[in-house]
Amino acid sequence: MWARIEGKPLWKLLCDMDPETLVSTIDFRYITNVLTKKEALHFLREMREGKAIREEKVIDEGYPAYTTQVGWSGYSLEKVKVLCQKYMASGFNSFKIKVGQNLDEDVRRCRMLRNLIGWDNTLMMDANQVWDVNEAIERMKVLAEFKPLWIEEPTSPDDVLGHLAISEALKPLGIGVATGEMCCNRVLFKQFLQAGAMQYCQIDSCRIGGVNEVLAVYFMARKFGVPVCPHAGGVGLSEMVQHLQIFDYVCLSGTMESRLIESVDQQQEHFEHPAVVKNSRYMVPTVRSLAIVHASSSSQWWTMSIHVARSGSDCIHPKVQVVLWQSEVSWKSNESLGLGWSLLAYATLTKGEMFLDLCH
Repeated sequence: MWARIEGKPLWKLLCDMDPETLVSTIDFRYITNVLTKKEALHFLREMREGKAIREEKVIDEGYPAYTTQVGWSGYSLEKVKVLCQKYMASGFNSFKIKVGQNLDEDVRRCRMLRNLIGWDNTLMMDANQVWDVNEAIERMKVLAEFKPLWIEEPTSPDDVLGHLAISEALKPLGIGVATGEMCCNRVLFKQFLQAGAMQYCQIDSCRIGGVNEVLAVYFMARKFGVPVCPHAGGVGLSEMVQHLQIFDYVCLSGTMESRLIESVDQQQEHFEHPAVVKNSRYMVPTVRSLAIVHASSSSQWWTMSIHVARSGSDCIHPKVQVVLWQSEVSWKSNESLGLGWSLLAYATLTKGEMFLDLCH
């Protein structure tokens, strides 16, 4: 909202703030044992030199990206091959593949992708929390032959010490641990960073409590020297995290080394101002605020039959309208359903009909 009032993109609002104003927006409760306001101010002040040059550089060159589009679980080997060729042709040199199926399948898929992209390009792996700690270590010892930069979410996202054990076991193999997309507050990030349990910090701009909260994580990552590589593997996340990474480069870390933004370009037609990635680099957004606005063509009013389960029988209520955007369903108004009924829950929307459980 602040950026919207100022008529600036979020990244520009943050970059134009003086250090005192920006630090005043951060809640330091529970994290002062690792980061104080004084330290945060020092980080910003020491980076003022060269700030204008870095801003000009990122505007001219963009911010490095990697793609996850080539390696989703469930893709056939042929589809992986076609997508890999497509994204290499568009300039990408960093690729992520999902692992965590049976080991033979993981080896087969990783070997294929590594052979396609070559050994000069970067490969990352993502297990999406599927393994126990010891299993993660043993699986990655096998997959280490493909030289991944990191293994992402190798185990439970809440297991700080488990991630530490995996980090220590994989360090001799040159494999880092990336995690954080499931962390919902600065305190959990504090513990991961304190323990040395993450080598790549993956904030999720929707899961954590807003810009103020996520800034605290960026400052702690700066304190511990851990690069932030945001999670953007969901619709709309690319549009959000680009602002935060640009701020980090211009004002806080001063480098793009070892830092990448995930790029997932599906569903972009549903936004008025989608993120723009050219030659594997995010172009700096110019629209004010975050500019996360759904395209009008993607939101339509639908009137449909609502089947109401009540007293063991079905009836149709004629007055309910819903708005459908993709698979998201919400009420057009808070109009009472009448007869003293109240909504408990809704099930899946299927073929123009929605089945609701109502109570009297």
